[in-house]
Amino acid sequence: MVQAILRLPAVKAESGASRSTIYLRIQQGLWPKPVRLGPRSVGWPASEVAAINAARIAGKTDDEIRELVAKLEAARKTAGKAL
Repeated sequence: MVQAILRLPAVKAESGASRSTIYLRIQQGLWPKPVRLGPRSVGWPASEVAAINAARIAGKTDDEIRELVAKLEAARKTAGKAL
């Protein structure tokens, strides 16, 4: 399965959040950490961005979103081991 990686401008457009808000949410555990693409570039899996947006639209609490972020990041590690 091929998964798109969104760079920051696309993530900002998809989420409606600014760069500083995205990185603040990462610190707060409310947004998944980026995936390193190279020495000076990062991105986020499109499916993770969509999942967080859906949770926000559904009115999930910050604690529920933190749980979702933890699950998304854990799924990355298990997917990486499968390769």
